Amino acid sequence: MTRGGFGNGSEKGTASCIRVCANLGKSATETLEMIQQGFGDQTLRRTQVFQWHARFKAGRTSIVDDEHTGIPTSCTTPESVAGIQEIIRQDRRRTIRDIAKEVDVGYGTCQCVLTEELGMQRVTAKLVPRILTADRMQQRVSVCTEFLQLAADDETFLSRDTTGDESWVYGNYPETKRESFHWKSPTSRRPKKATRVKSNLKSIIITFFDINGIVHKEFVPRGQTVNSGFYSDVFRRLREKVRRQRPQL
Repeated sequence: MTRGGFGNGSEKGTASCIRVCANLGKSATETLEMIQQGFGDQTLRRTQVFQWHARFKAGRTSIVDDEHTGIPTSCTTPESVAGIQEIIRQDRRRTIRDIAKEVDVGYGTCQCVLTEELGMQRVTAKLVPRILTADRMQQRVSVCTEFLQLAADDETFLSRDTTGDESWVYGNYPETKRESFHWKSPTSRRPKKATRVKSNLKSIIITFFDINGIVHKEFVPRGQTVNSGFYSDVFRRLREKVRRQRPQL
């Protein structure tokens, strides 16, 4: 079925029947049942029958296609492509609807230009732990280069190296959707689980580990400020733990 009216002869015949039923005072449901009995699988969908029944009840008499007005769905020109490209260059967060309205083209045309002509796709920003300045990034490169050199000069360097990290931990972590994947047969029931959220109980854990695993870990007490003084005590406890584990050091 085309927009506004009915395309082929079969659809026009169905339209005439819907108009007759509407004129006879039949309800939309009664009209649908009669159309299904008369045309079988060739009938229109329920939504289409109800829509046209309402239009005929409102006074519509024509089953011929309406004249299409407004912006054509396909009107790509070099000017419109250049205009869309310039808008995207200025603001990459603009939506297709906003761009199409400003360039005065159809939504489908604008989408086609963005995806096919310009080869673009809409993505979200990539989440990273933190955005570093140029100096910080250079500092990391220098430290990593120094570690690589130490590892190259001393084969036992990695076995003696200890690194640490800190992160938030919660009282409980809800099971993710991927973790709940479950094989089932056609006759078995789908598993169910109740909605759960992360526990409000959380704390910071500081963990140090080497090539063999965890060397030392401890939780930050509630209300404790993590500063240089606190870390001095943490490193002292770490040193004692390493000395016990590696008496040769």
